[in-house]
Amino acid sequence: MATLAPRQKKHKVTVVGSGNWGSAIAKIVAENTKGHPDLFEPDVQMWVFEEETTVPENSKNYDASSELSTKPQKLTKLINHFHENVKYLPGVDLPHNLVANPSLKDSVKASTILVFNLPHQFIGGICDEMKGHVVPYARGISCTKGVNVSGDGVSLFSETIGAELGIYCGALSGANIASEVGQEKFSETTIAYDPPHVDSQNPTAKGQTPESSELDLTKITDSSESKETGSEKKLRPIPSEFPPVDHALIKTLFHRPYFHVRLISDVAGVSLGGALKNVVALAAGFVSGLGWGDNAKAAVMRVGLLEMVKFGKMFFKDSVHTATFTEESAGVADLITSCSGGRNFRCAKMSVEKGISIGEVEKQELNGQILQGTATTHEVHRFLKMRGLEGEFPLLTAVHRIMEGEVNVEDIPGLIEADA
Repeated sequence: MATLAPRQKKHKVTVVGSGNWGSAIAKIVAENTKGHPDLFEPDVQMWVFEEETTVPENSKNYDASSELSTKPQKLTKLINHFHENVKYLPGVDLPHNLVANPSLKDSVKASTILVFNLPHQFIGGICDEMKGHVVPYARGISCTKGVNVSGDGVSLFSETIGAELGIYCGALSGANIASEVGQEKFSETTIAYDPPHVDSQNPTAKGQTPESSELDLTKITDSSESKETGSEKKLRPIPSEFPPVDHALIKTLFHRPYFHVRLISDVAGVSLGGALKNVVALAAGFVSGLGWGDNAKAAVMRVGLLEMVKFGKMFFKDSVHTATFTEESAGVADLITSCSGGRNFRCAKMSVEKGISIGEVEKQELNGQILQGTATTHEVHRFLKMRGLEGEFPLLTAVHRIMEGEVNVEDIPGLIEADA
């Protein structure tokens, strides 16, 4: 009787990025690669942007008699010695099979699964540096929340990564605060991954990508347009010697008892949810700053959720599903968290309470960094204005007008009131 031979090769996993969220995700991934040696190589590489730092005196690893604690050291050296990211995720033990690597090219070498966790402004440059050093059949997951919105169109970070590297890339997003995930406090997330057709064990049409990827999601400019992908790069199938990268394997890589994972195929919906919820969080912060209470915040959140769904269905009509926004962690759950205590909410609330612009709050509280919500607000407004659609999204438009000083926060109820 014939039996199926075991897979000859195992997946090597690399996490590209090592901030607080990158380190928290790397912890999860390394725990699971060690626990499933039949599928993965145990060691996980984590690319670290090298910098010098010191161990905080309140750290459990601080030793006043050791130069390792008292003098500046390379961050990778400290991570690999203490198995803790003392700068970005302090107090959280990292698995010993997680290896910090300052060389991007070396860390991604021979890796078949790449997990991206970077500030969005660095994605393009990092991908440029990775070109020629990634196996052509690698698969990716982007943990960078949001989308790029410009007057020309809407682009997903996962699509940008895929187009730059010639690989398929899904997206992870949800109500996930890095420190809480690192401390193993219960949470859940959504991973959107639509397995490419070329990875099917029994493909019906050789060389084709999945249905959702037949749309060029990086160049959508109008709800009536539905373009075929213009990429000249064809996906390479994962060799049969490796376990298939499907929903089951992705869940095995990311799911933990304290970090529950739901798998869907709506990459655009997951990405849009991670971007637009920040604009809604600004509105929630504005009304909270006036002391209007939970009823007002709930009203803003309801309208905001409807506009998130409408935006997705209007500009990604062939791929976005309403349920992604209303049933998934990447949608309504992330919106609730962001409107309860997220950075965008807190800064907007503070701007009203102090009577200063949100830009001033950014300077005071964020050391000059710009909130993701403020940048997305302006980008979305430019996008809608070019199409004459501001009136279709009254809350998204109202947030922009408040930030520009055209209207007051007190005007929000009238601006978002639906016609009878």
